[in-house]
Amino acid sequence: EIWDGDGIDAVAIATPAESHHAIAADALRADKHCFVEKPLALALDEAESLQTLASERGLTLMVGHLLEYHPAVRRLGELIDAGELGAIRYLHARRLNFGRVRLVENVLWDLAVHDIAVILRLLKQEPQSVSCYGGASLNAGITDTAFAALRFASGPEATIFASWLYPEKEQKLVVVGSEKKAPAMRRQGRVG
Repeated sequence: EIWDGDGIDAVAIATPAESHHAIAADALRADKHCFVEKPLALALDEAESLQTLASERGLTLMVGHLLEYHPAVRRLGELIDAGELGAIRYLHARRLNFGRVRLVENVLWDLAVHDIAVILRLLKQEPQSVSCYGGASLNAGITDTAFAALRFASGPEATIFASWLYPEKEQKLVVVGSEKKAPAMRRQGRVG
């Protein structure tokens, strides 16, 4: 009914990650603009096919990296752009939580993707190299703790630690420049 509805121009898709691609493709084929909760898809070829479909039909396709638009992230971007911190040398993100057990999507798709999006937004470039390792402590093949390192051609390095196995909720981002360190953006809380 939604796909056939003439009065509906756009849809927001907030379903389990493994269904994002199929539902978004159906919406785009029905000529609906799409806002898809992260991750856009669980495979690169699926994400690229959605982008191609949206482009061919002149539709907007947006993934839900809303943290990029958070006032604190925007302010941090302004400080970086104005040179207040000097040359950016290092970024570190921690996104920890005692989260629900996942059977398909891993901790990188669920938690680390937020920090990756923010780091790319702040540095306005893609990494030159990425290394990542993690562990699947609860379900074989589903990474629940991950460590990632990103290196950028202009000099900065970034590290990310993401885990569903941490007993406290913590979201933290530190940015270190040649002149100053940005105050840590932090959200903490008890789980349970």
